[in-house]
Amino acid sequence: MTQQHPTSLPVIDLSLADGTPADRERLHRDLRAAATGVGFFQLTGHGVTPAETAALTSAMRAFFALPEADRLSVSNLNSPHFRGYTRTGDERTGGRRDWRDQLDIGPELPPHVPAPGEPAYWWLEGPNQWPAALPELRTAALHWIDRLDGVGRRLLHELLASIGARPDFYDDAFAPHPHLHLKLVRYPGSAPDGPPQGVGTHKDYGFITLLLQDTVGGLQVERPDGTFLDVPPLDGAFVVNLGELLEVATDGYLKATSHRVLSPPGARERFSVPFFYNPRLDAHITPLDFPHAHHAPGITRDPGNPLHAEFGTNELKGYSRAHPEVTRRHHAELLASG
Repeated sequence: MTQQHPTSLPVIDLSLADGTPADRERLHRDLRAAATGVGFFQLTGHGVTPAETAALTSAMRAFFALPEADRLSVSNLNSPHFRGYTRTGDERTGGRRDWRDQLDIGPELPPHVPAPGEPAYWWLEGPNQWPAALPELRTAALHWIDRLDGVGRRLLHELLASIGARPDFYDDAFAPHPHLHLKLVRYPGSAPDGPPQGVGTHKDYGFITLLLQDTVGGLQVERPDGTFLDVPPLDGAFVVNLGELLEVATDGYLKATSHRVLSPPGARERFSVPFFYNPRLDAHITPLDFPHAHHAPGITRDPGNPLHAEFGTNELKGYSRAHPEVTRRHHAELLASG
């Protein structure tokens, strides 16, 4: 009953991985219960320091405090790689606008313009856009990506071990470099009209999401009966959820769970930092070999959101739906192809 109708998220201490055999057994037991039940948990013991967190959140708040002209100078409308700033209301979930603005950042790489015959998802690889007035943002954001890459890798290894799989089963899918994605997000209060959709109900379609949220709250996780569970902030913890590719890879044994964010009331701001730990764009996700596979209940089917074995196809589909203006400006052929 607790797993089906949770009243709070489990809290899991990743530092138990460095402990005694009993500590590791406890870690794996707790991870397995969370990942096969609610699909969400709070993660402590991850090793990211308060100073590192403060450096990122300070730079993030400074960015959103810049004049609008400075933020628009790095608009994602300038980027065929979907990198940069999105104004409030310009991103969509489920076809409806999300009342937030954000900065999308990834690993700093040269642009990969797809050659004839190459998949269009290679457009997602390329450089970031940085505001000239805030050089510390680049330093803090790229450091965060590097640190959470390590946390994500370690957590995935322990998660796979918790269900009896080989911890390094997906290492090849992430090598030589995974497709990491960082968002710096501000919810500027309630929209002047319409429902309080900070971000609409959705599932993440990759592997693992690690979310840093501030003290305001608003994140909600959908229970099996359709009601929503509030996720209160926990100081020093990341909120972790599993993406649809892990559900597909385990035939539903691991759970990707729908969630949403309600806008804060009035003009109160909320800040959050989701980080998406995902494989290479061209990685084909092999079904996981693990001893509990015969207990897997099967994946959730959604005809409106078919999932593909090649990760980049899912990622590009998500970007093009969420950012239709960028898609129209740089990738009209994607709209023509549906």
